[in-house]
Amino acid sequence: MAVITTGNHPKALWPGVHAWFGAVYNKHEAEHPFLFDTMSSSQNYEEDVENSSFGLAPIKPEGGATTYDQHQQGFTKRYTHVAYSLGYIVTREELKDNLYQKVSMARAQSLAFSMAQTRENVAANVYNRAVTAGYTGGDGVVLLSASHPTTSGNQSNILSTAAALSEAALEDLCIQVMNASNSRGLKISLRPTALIVSTANAFEAERILKSTLQNDTANNAVNALRSTGAVPTFKVSHYFTNSNYWFLRTNAPNGMCWMDREAVEFSKDSDFDTDNAKAKAYMRFSVGWTDWRGIYGSNAP
Repeated sequence: MAVITTGNHPKALWPGVHAWFGAVYNKHEAEHPFLFDTMSSSQNYEEDVENSSFGLAPIKPEGGATTYDQHQQGFTKRYTHVAYSLGYIVTREELKDNLYQKVSMARAQSLAFSMAQTRENVAANVYNRAVTAGYTGGDGVVLLSASHPTTSGNQSNILSTAAALSEAALEDLCIQVMNASNSRGLKISLRPTALIVSTANAFEAERILKSTLQNDTANNAVNALRSTGAVPTFKVSHYFTNSNYWFLRTNAPNGMCWMDREAVEFSKDSDFDTDNAKAKAYMRFSVGWTDWRGIYGSNAP
């Protein structure tokens, strides 16, 4: 009888045990595309430089000269690409015992799964650390902050009073998005494109955005979020570590950015000294944000 050893405790092999030990779980569809705008890069790093717009046009007195304004350079955001790599080995003995196809296939699937998981965790961690000191953007401030510095004064992309996801809280954050200004203090047409929540808020988001009437009230009033289409859709991240965080992505250009330098690449070779077969995966990318107006949110305790 074949035996599979786990630690110091051998286990007799029974029907189906091969499938259990070699199981490759289904994975979620890629989620980083709805967390970030994906761009490609051909350099070691990429830089985004903020340039402010012009201010309001002043009154020109009769016969007087035109006032000239100029763009003002703001902060610089650098995306330095990071390499990630992982591999596995199929031993000479496994090769000689005709186990290559079975063993290598399972390990190749596991490697692909690990690389995909790495991408998703790196992406979600930008959101997970949205208020964590030390994880700052080009303006020197964390992603969600009430004090993003601009030439017209500090601006905010965080709900003034942290609140759990609710219809009222979501309306308040939508209003904050609608009142957004550029760095010179001029009003901009910013609007939400998606609500992003953790798994803990998935069903609440469904009720809030799809109820015909106001959610969880006895009021015979229309659900304004749905009737106006203020928030077109919602997405669920399975990689958020704080179940109370929720976010609104907006149509701000150069907001949340994913820079792909090198796509996932799989390669294989053999080791001369051991005759073992080696396989590895490699990828390089960077992730972050340039314009914090690309995301608004709440960090409810």
